[in-house]
Amino acid sequence: MDNADYLDVAVRLANAALVDVSALQEALHEEPWWAARVTSDDLVALRPVTQGLRTALAAAVAEDTPGVRSAVNALLEAYPLRPRLSAGHDAEPNWHIHVADPDQPPATEVAAAAAWGIAHGIVRYGLSRWGQCADANCENYFLDTSTNRAKRYCSARCANRVHVAAHRSRQRSTGAVH
Repeated sequence: MDNADYLDVAVRLANAALVDVSALQEALHEEPWWAARVTSDDLVALRPVTQGLRTALAAAVAEDTPGVRSAVNALLEAYPLRPRLSAGHDAEPNWHIHVADPDQPPATEVAAAAAWGIAHGIVRYGLSRWGQCADANCENYFLDTSTNRAKRYCSARCANRVHVAAHRSRQRSTGAVH
């Protein structure tokens, strides 16, 4: 994984409703080596990480520099990187670095990866590109990498839902029928 992947892990984890192990597995769907191994202990261990990430992202959206610094540094302190070089798990070497001991529970590495990912994302993108979904029924955060910085929704699904609802509302108000 690289730093962009760790940022993706951080945002997915922040947006996850960690109600059960399957929700955690869904949040980690891009990392099957973690998702396949998570347990209820990992779920419990990652809930405060999720809250810390949401605190950091809320501060980023508000462009609150001291708040971001405090929240991200708290994550980095609580979930430090402990890099480990690995040759992979097959006969052919697949050199890579784990951000924590892969023999530990998945939550250990996920937490460190998320803390590092959000820190790297703030360094790379600053505070002006973070957003929270404009759908009133969604609380997800996102990173706006668009050229014109006009992203308002966390996903096409949320954008479509809001636009369809607005269209239907306009039709009702004008009495249009299809």
